[in-house]
Amino acid sequence: MATKLTELQVKNAKPREAKYTLAGGRGLTLLMMPDGSKYWRLRYRFGGKRRMIAVGRPYPDTTLKQAQAKAAEFRALIDAGIDPGDKRRAEKLAERERVANTFGEAADAWHVFRSKVWDAKTAEQARSYLDKDVLPKLRSRPLDSITPAELGALVSGIERRGAYDVAKKTRQWLKAIYSYARANGWTSADPARDLAAIAQRGPGVKNYVHLSLDELPDFLRALDGYGGSALVKACARLALWTANRPGITRTLRWSELDLDAGLWTIEKGRDGMKRGYYHLTPLPTQAVSMLREVQKISGGFEHVFIGRNDPRQPISDGAIAGMIKRIGYRNRQTMHGFRHLISTALNDKGYEADWIERQLAHGDPDKIRGTYNKAVYLEPRRKMMQEWADYLEALGHKAEVIPLFKTG
Repeated sequence: MATKLTELQVKNAKPREAKYTLAGGRGLTLLMMPDGSKYWRLRYRFGGKRRMIAVGRPYPDTTLKQAQAKAAEFRALIDAGIDPGDKRRAEKLAERERVANTFGEAADAWHVFRSKVWDAKTAEQARSYLDKDVLPKLRSRPLDSITPAELGALVSGIERRGAYDVAKKTRQWLKAIYSYARANGWTSADPARDLAAIAQRGPGVKNYVHLSLDELPDFLRALDGYGGSALVKACARLALWTANRPGITRTLRWSELDLDAGLWTIEKGRDGMKRGYYHLTPLPTQAVSMLREVQKISGGFEHVFIGRNDPRQPISDGAIAGMIKRIGYRNRQTMHGFRHLISTALNDKGYEADWIERQLAHGDPDKIRGTYNKAVYLEPRRKMMQEWADYLEALGHKAEVIPLFKTG
C-alpha cells in the first residue's frame, strides 16, 4: 500500500536529471521537473479514456492540502458525468470571448449603426467626442470589467473642465453603447445605468445676446450703413427676415430657393440643421428682392453667400461676427440672437405659438399634428413673416418704435 504523501515530503522533494512523480493518492500526483519546479496533476478516466488535468498553481502557490481539495472538486464533476478538462477548456474559451468583447469594438459598432440615421454633423460630433474623451481610457477594456465608478470618474473629469454639454452627451452615449452591446449578447453588464445620479449641474444656460425692440431702429440703420461686404450684410438681413439658424442661413444654397414661389426648402438631413429636420421657410417680398440682386453676384456658384477668398465655400461665422462688431454691436447682438429677438417680438404681439415654433424649426415636423402635408402652417407663417419684414422696413426709417400690427 502506497505511503500517503505529506506536506514535508512535498517541500523536501529534490529534482533529478529526469522528471518524476510522487503519488498523492486517488490519482493526485506531484510532477517534479529537473529545474526544481513542482506541478500538481490529477490522473483520471473519463469515457473509458485516460486523462490528466493540472490542479491549481505550481507548489508552493498551491499547497498539498489545497491540491487535495481541488482534486476532490474534479472527482465530484467526474462522478456527475462532467469532464473537468472539457469544462476548463470551455471556461477558457468563454473568458477569451469575454476579453475580446472590448468597449472600443462595441463603441465602433454602435457608431456605425447609429450613423445610418444620424445626419453627418451629429455622426462627426459623436465620433470626435468618443475619440477624444472616452476611447483613450476604455478602448481595450473588456465590457464586463468596466465599473460604474470608473465611468463616473471619466464623466466627472469632463465636467471639471467645464464641458457640461459634452459630459451630458457622454453619459447618454455610454448608456446607449452598453444597451447596444447587451442587445447583441456581448455583455450583461450595465455600469452606465446610474450615471445621471452623480451628474453635476452646469452653469445656467445663457441666451444668445440680442437687442430689445427699442434698440432695433439704431441697429437697422447701422446695418444699412455698413460699407463692407454686401453679401455679409445680406446674410444678416435674411436671418432677420426668416429667423432661420445662423449656420443654415450662412450656408444657403441656390438649389434650396424657389424665388418665384417665395420659398426656401431645407431638406431632411441637411448639414447645419439641428437634428436634421425638414423645414420650409416662406420668404417675405423684401427677401426675394434682395436675393434676386445677390443672384447677380453669386448665382453661378453653389452657395448664395460665397466666401471672399474662395467662392466655392460660404462666408464664415467670423465674417458675420466681424460685421456686427464693426457697426458697434459687439456683445450686444449675435446672429443666433436674432432668433431670440424675433421669437420674443412675435410672441409678445400675439401670433399663434405653433406658427412661431414652426418658423423657428423647433421640433420634428413629422411628429407635429396634421403634418401629412409638409407645408406646416405655411400660409399663416407667410403672412406673419411678411408683417414682420414690413415692420422691420418701417422701423429702420424711424427714430421711434412703431407698433407691430398683427392682422390675422
